[in-house]
Amino acid sequence: MKHIGALQMVVTADLSDREPTAAELDAIEAEMPLIEAERELLDAQIATLDRTPSELDARRLRRARRRVLAARRTLANRDEAIAPEVA
Repeated sequence: MKHIGALQMVVTADLSDREPTAAELDAIEAEMPLIEAERELLDAQIATLDRTPSELDARRLRRARRRVLAARRTLANRDEAIAPEVA
C-alpha cells in the first residue's frame, strides 16, 4: 500500500516565492548609487571592447571608475557610522 502523503505537494510557501521585506528594499535603496556607478563603468567598458579606446573613451572610463570608488567610499563610511567596530 502506498502512502498518499508522499505524493502530495508541499503546501507551505517556498522562500524564493516571497516578496522582499522593507529592510531588504531599504538596503537596495541605500546601495543604488553604487549599483548605478558600476553599471556606468560596465557600459563604458563594453563600449571599448571592439575598438581601441579613444581619448574620450579613456576619460569616460576614468570618470566611471572614480564614481564607483566614490560610491563605495560613501557606502563604507555610512556603514561604519551605523555600526562602528568595537576595539
